[in-house]
Amino acid sequence: MSRGAVLRAALELVDADGLEALSMRRLGHRLDRDPMALYRYAANRDALLDGLTELLLDQWAIPGAADGDVPEAWQDQLRQAAHRFRSLVLQHPHIVPLLVTRPLSTPLGLRPPGALRPLEQLLAVLTRAGFGPSGALHAYRAYYGFLIGHLINELEEFVVNPDEDEAGLRLGLHRLPPEDFPHLRRLAAQLLDYDGETELDQGITIVLHGLQAQLDGPAQRSQ
Repeated sequence: MSRGAVLRAALELVDADGLEALSMRRLGHRLDRDPMALYRYAANRDALLDGLTELLLDQWAIPGAADGDVPEAWQDQLRQAAHRFRSLVLQHPHIVPLLVTRPLSTPLGLRPPGALRPLEQLLAVLTRAGFGPSGALHAYRAYYGFLIGHLINELEEFVVNPDEDEAGLRLGLHRLPPEDFPHLRRLAAQLLDYDGETELDQGITIVLHGLQAQLDGPAQRSQ
């Protein structure tokens, strides 16, 4: 038994049955241990949730962060990191709510190193690109905010009636008054034909262009 083993078992439980299923009792049963023994590794359920966030973020590999990596354009690093993050999260979709809510419950300096490592590495990438300290932080927030928003959007269940042939009916858009939602109804086919990887790549291109514009601003390096 170790904290890592407990967290990995908790992640397997959440992957299989969702966040609501996570409890010390069920986790103890999964590990074939007395649930009371688990409190040595996690003080309570909230500590388990924080640990799951740490476990996931610690697996997020940022290109160019390891010693000996060949330097590459910062835009390429951020694009690759975005796709790695998406791939990682889609393996554990039930964890997405934790990535949004759990960081808010713990002050930055009290979070475990594994949860902070991607932030530190991304700040390093942005600083090497030429952003000043404040600019790098703003850029990171815009970048990470986009990633979380994209994944929440991708994991939504769009289809209401999967057996329908017509896109608007499958999405339930026929319920919307056409005079109030003409654009949304017109986009039915595009909404249905959703490719998460392509959408991510197009979105990150927009984000990177915006960051480049900020980097090219006259006062950026001093911020």
